[in-house]
Amino acid sequence: MAQASIDYEAVYRALPGMVALLTPDLVFADVNEAYVRGTGRPRASLLGRHVFDVFPESVNVREAKNSHHLRASLLRVLATGERDAMALQRYDVETPEHSGQWQEHYWSPVNSPVLAPDGRVRLIVHRIEEVTEFVRARGLGGDTAGRLLEAELYTRARELQELNNRLREAHAREREVALVLQKAMLPARRQMGHHRAAVRYRPAVGALNVCGDWYDLVDLVGGHRIGVSVGDVVGHGLEAAGVMGQLRSALSAASRVADGPAQALDVLGRYAHVVDGAESATAVTTFIDFDRHVVTYSSAGHPPPVLLHQDGRVEFLDRATDPPLDARPDPRPRPQASTAFVPGATLVLYTDGLIERRHEDIDTGLRRLADALCRHRTLDPEPLADTVLRELLPPGGATDDTALVVVRP
Repeated sequence: MAQASIDYEAVYRALPGMVALLTPDLVFADVNEAYVRGTGRPRASLLGRHVFDVFPESVNVREAKNSHHLRASLLRVLATGERDAMALQRYDVETPEHSGQWQEHYWSPVNSPVLAPDGRVRLIVHRIEEVTEFVRARGLGGDTAGRLLEAELYTRARELQELNNRLREAHAREREVALVLQKAMLPARRQMGHHRAAVRYRPAVGALNVCGDWYDLVDLVGGHRIGVSVGDVVGHGLEAAGVMGQLRSALSAASRVADGPAQALDVLGRYAHVVDGAESATAVTTFIDFDRHVVTYSSAGHPPPVLLHQDGRVEFLDRATDPPLDARPDPRPRPQASTAFVPGATLVLYTDGLIERRHEDIDTGLRRLADALCRHRTLDPEPLADTVLRELLPPGGATDDTALVVVRP
């Protein structure tokens, strides 16, 4: 039986708390029924009007700075795109039925952004909790109530901030240990005879914990061949780094004895079933045969490798894609595909931090990668890896870890 669609407009109207939607120009776009009742203003008298034209500064409270505080909060939301909670505010609302008569109200506002696909603030959700009865129940009144409750909220905020600082310090120490562990477990850049490879790892900027991205290069038995792999473990911190190390080591060992990349991922998938924390981990592995000039590959839920041909043609290796490592309760053989190359081609493997962006389709990131590789195809692997990272990662750094391997077969 199909689930009935939810009428979100009806839900918005029925919310018990006061909610208004404001445009970036701070004009009322919509209000719910609770907002109409709580402010004593008809809906028609609010829509299309600037919020500070409707609610000017309170005339009964000399020290009130409600408009100033609200304006500052709304501007912070517009500037940062993040939620902003305000301290308790006293508003004396004029009674619509009796001009010149004012009713004392205490409101606890929170302002939250609604973001457009480009990341800009499209609307501000201005939510108000009416706490007037709470103030009266505590036997407080007038300006004293506002000052005492604001002081209480300020104290609580300071306590939470101190706790948050301690947590950040603990997470920072864990991050440092995880980075050292991850660096120790990842192989260094290497020279494979006259074939060159560049490897890069960039931790997320601003995150408290390192993630579980990894890469591997391994010499294969039989002929002039190597295996190149990348993977991604769900999770953060020391646990993710530990799982990453187990999966990388297991795939490295399996690749040395497997008939091909699909069989290596079959073995890794069975191993992932018994590793706590390996749920939904992804990986892609490629076997490069330098004698036959063939790349054979298989993917377990990972973004496709890129083969940059010498003539500038970009080929995404996406004909052997399967679910993540631990996705099936009963593992079955994974698909495998091959493609030919001529000497001078470039193979690129990466994790999703390189191409995925918030509010953006993944195909956009793939096209961006293909364009960068095509424009810089004459570069050697080392400068090419640096150039790709510089062009594709945001100026302030990515919000997800990024692993990158560039091989010139």
